[in-house]
Amino acid sequence: MDYNKISTLGQLKEAGWKSKSIKEELRDNLIENIKNDVNSFTGIHGYENTVIPELERAILSRHNINLLGLRGQAKTRLARLMTGLLDEYIPYVTDSEIHDDPLQPLSRTAKELIEKHGDKTPISWLHRDDRFYEKLATPDVTVADLIGDIDPIKAANLKLSYADDRVIHYGMIPRANRCIFVINELPDLQARIQVALFNILQEGDIQIRGFKLRLALDMQFVFTANPEDYTNRGSIVTPLKDRIGSQILTHYPENIAIAKTITQQEAKNDSRTTETVYVPELAKDLLEQISFSARNSEYVDEKSGVSARMSITAFENLLSTAERRSLMNGDDKTTIRFSDFTGIIPAITGKVELVYEGEQEGAAFVANELIGAATKTLFPQYFPEIKKLVKSDEVTPYDKLVEWFFNNEGLELLDELNDSDYQVLIDQVTPLEDLVQKYQPQTTKEDRNFMKEFILWSLVEFDKLSKKRFTEGYQFNDLYSDFVRGI
Repeated sequence: MDYNKISTLGQLKEAGWKSKSIKEELRDNLIENIKNDVNSFTGIHGYENTVIPELERAILSRHNINLLGLRGQAKTRLARLMTGLLDEYIPYVTDSEIHDDPLQPLSRTAKELIEKHGDKTPISWLHRDDRFYEKLATPDVTVADLIGDIDPIKAANLKLSYADDRVIHYGMIPRANRCIFVINELPDLQARIQVALFNILQEGDIQIRGFKLRLALDMQFVFTANPEDYTNRGSIVTPLKDRIGSQILTHYPENIAIAKTITQQEAKNDSRTTETVYVPELAKDLLEQISFSARNSEYVDEKSGVSARMSITAFENLLSTAERRSLMNGDDKTTIRFSDFTGIIPAITGKVELVYEGEQEGAAFVANELIGAATKTLFPQYFPEIKKLVKSDEVTPYDKLVEWFFNNEGLELLDELNDSDYQVLIDQVTPLEDLVQKYQPQTTKEDRNFMKEFILWSLVEFDKLSKKRFTEGYQFNDLYSDFVRGI
């Protein structure tokens, strides 16, 4: 259908256009996608066998939907992607406030316009990208904001009674007629406002200032909410729940591979990853493991959740830490170092909700603990396990490394070392190269230094070496020497 050539009601009829509800649009286009093996929710990872099938079943059932889950679980993004299942364009009566269907007008304005002009009634076309409305539920939202109110000035100018629907100033919901309407954080909406949604969801009736107005609104509602046991500000009232067809539970990525895919997708526009900063794969894994460790940490409120945005902003901070160092040293390119992870602490402290014990320890302490926990978790996947108890005559793979630190005065790695000086220092610890060669021989040249530093930080976490933070960097020593110096 040539949308540019159809500008009147008569031309629309001649073209054979037929009215279709928004739920039917979504259903029909989803059916086509499923038949043709087309992914309707591109860019969503980890939901292929859980959330996406449930969401598709809800659309096929023509349900209004509630996406229930912790923050950072792509609830709003899922709702936005539903616009891709709408028809590319739909016609509406030109200048209609509620996008009246030319063949099935709702408002008196559109009906009178069609009665007056007939087939010459002007028609406009609405693109699917403009059919998405979103409202964040806050305690100050009113019925007038969502549904509408009587406009006394309009009533006076037109000399009409307040019972006349022409004096109504429509709220967001009527203006979203024939569109997807999303209310984020539904429990934050006051109970009396939630009650006002009952009839809209079920019968299409709205009441304004006591006057009943029959408007069979054609809408797809999508609500998002955190689990009610976490939301202290309110809850979804039971009758409203009863009118929402499908409630779908979202979740965090189930493994590091999925989490890494999400982070890389969101950071794909950052040219630093290809132009100035090289990021080893192990560094990417460690970054994601920090979020997994946070979700299991005794210091972090599990009911609050740890958003996927933490990994994304932490990744950006990681790049910036390395970029700043290279700029200070005049280097064109650099590689992420393990010590660069200190630069992600601000991204962690701003993204986790701490329980009482965490508050007592402090946000920075918890952030460092999470980095340490992630390191300790990943280490056995790359190198032999470090046992807590070792017999006096038992030989371990790390003896030579510990011995090196015992015989030398430790290793100082400054935060702002240029790449050449850093290379000289890390090469001095010769047992590190032996460990990498033996247990991770496939490690590329670019990843080698990070792998070596990974061993150092891991041995600190397993109490085989000591690490001290000073103003300009880190110092690594063996435990015995550090104890003697302490005395």
